[in-house]
Amino acid sequence: MARKMKTMDGNHAAAHASYAFSDVAAIYPITPSSVMAEATDEWATQGRKNIFGQEVQVTEMQSEAGAAGAVHRVEIGRASCRERV
Repeated sequence: MARKMKTMDGNHAAAHASYAFSDVAAIYPITPSSVMAEATDEWATQGRKNIFGQEVQVTEMQSEAGAAGAVHRVEIGRASCRERV
């Protein structure tokens, strides 16, 4: 399979990489990283799937603390699921 190459800025490149490996995205669009949140939201709305074949669940938060707390909660949930297995 031939590789596709794209030219983009660092924020867009980071959005591509993080979207590919994410199940959940808690976004808080704030300059200068708004490009990452906007791209993630757009791709999720279009139904784009991550590398695991799942759609990414996006929630827009009202503050940076809210976004950090949401991501922390997801990680706690994963840890408790692993403990039960």
